[in-house]
Amino acid sequence: MRLFLRNSILQIILALFLGLGLGLAYSWLISPVTYVDASPAILRADFKDQYRVVIAAAYESSHDLARARVRLELLSDTDPVGALSAQAQRMLGNGESDEQVQPLAQLATDLQQGVASISSTKTPAANVPFVSTPFAAISKTPEIETPFAEEVTPTTTTEFSEPTVVTTLSFEQTPLAPQQLFTATPRPTATPNRTIGAPFTLVGQDIVCDVNLKSGLLQFTLTDSRRRQVAGIEIIVTWAEGEDRFFTGFKPELGNGYADFIMQADTIYSIRVVEGGSFVPNISAPTCTDSNGATYLGGLLLTFQQP
Repeated sequence: MRLFLRNSILQIILALFLGLGLGLAYSWLISPVTYVDASPAILRADFKDQYRVVIAAAYESSHDLARARVRLELLSDTDPVGALSAQAQRMLGNGESDEQVQPLAQLATDLQQGVASISSTKTPAANVPFVSTPFAAISKTPEIETPFAEEVTPTTTTEFSEPTVVTTLSFEQTPLAPQQLFTATPRPTATPNRTIGAPFTLVGQDIVCDVNLKSGLLQFTLTDSRRRQVAGIEIIVTWAEGEDRFFTGFKPELGNGYADFIMQADTIYSIRVVEGGSFVPNISAPTCTDSNGATYLGGLLLTFQQP
């Protein structure tokens, strides 16, 4: 009886192992799982970072904020703006270039503000309004066709020969009479968020004595000519032993134009705002005194503004 029970148990165990092996072989080799139209939310963390970089690059090209927001929602991040800012900080810490980091910072800022930023671009030559005169018949410009050349120059006769062009002009014709017939109306262009290329000037340098803040905290606030905070501006802090680079806008909860840096005691720093080249030398942490008369390392608040 015992032998029969023992054989039955062994058979059951062998059957279980055999079934498990056949199941694994079928699922791994014969018919493995294939993901089709899977959500980006199931991606690994490093793949999600690559996905955000691609979204930021596409937004930098199209400035379609609504579409960028929908794409980021596919990642199911609790705080998409915070995720973008944190990734930008990690990229800076890993030595990534400013060109790769700035699109992420700009997208995070625009999502926080709810307004798409559009960089200023040059107006194409084809859209610039022009005024035709009788001399337009003399200049043979292949790039721009003048469909009204006959109306503009009714008294001008041109004889073409190979390869010489002979032109006869009558200066009794009033040249500017047809202007109102075909003066092109320029297309409206979007107003940029800030004055591109305008220098940031230091307008305030305040000592901050607050025991609740970090010792030696150097704070920056950058605003445009309308006193709106500006994100994505690079700041360089240098001292005798080294240099540090960072951007505004990585802490949107404190302001889109906010950035900070920790100063050390008895160290002289120089500040440079890259856009516009504003330079502030001889910056050091002040000494503050608390209510008990004890001294501690205070902070500074530097305010820069575009004219």
